[in-house]
Amino acid sequence: QVQLVESGGGLVQAGGSLRLSCAASGRTFNMGWFRQAPGKEREFVAAISWSGGSTTYADSLKGRFTISGENAKNTLYLQMNSLKPEDTAVYYCAAGPLGRVGVYSYEYDDWGQGTQVTVSS
Repeated sequence: QVQLVESGGGLVQAGGSLRLSCAASGRTFNMGWFRQAPGKEREFVAAISWSGGSTTYADSLKGRFTISGENAKNTLYLQMNSLKPEDTAVYYCAAGPLGRVGVYSYEYDDWGQGTQVTVSS
């Protein structure tokens, strides 16, 4: 089991940027970001595989969000640009097992506590 701690959330105006970070307590294989807005289900944002560095994004977020990380430092990032009020949510970091990069919550074993992102109009 890996402990995950997110940071970097906050309040930003529409059009602004934020970079989220996720620190893992140990080795990870696949990592992802999910988000959950009030009254909505948790949804996939982006994921990365440390094996080969492949990335996957939610179609609606391509071009605005970028996932990256430093595997040697057990750190994951999410750069969010051109933020919109509809991006307001709690953002979660997740770690999954070796294998195909997942886009569903059940494909991840370990989760952080989440960090709040609020985008004002």
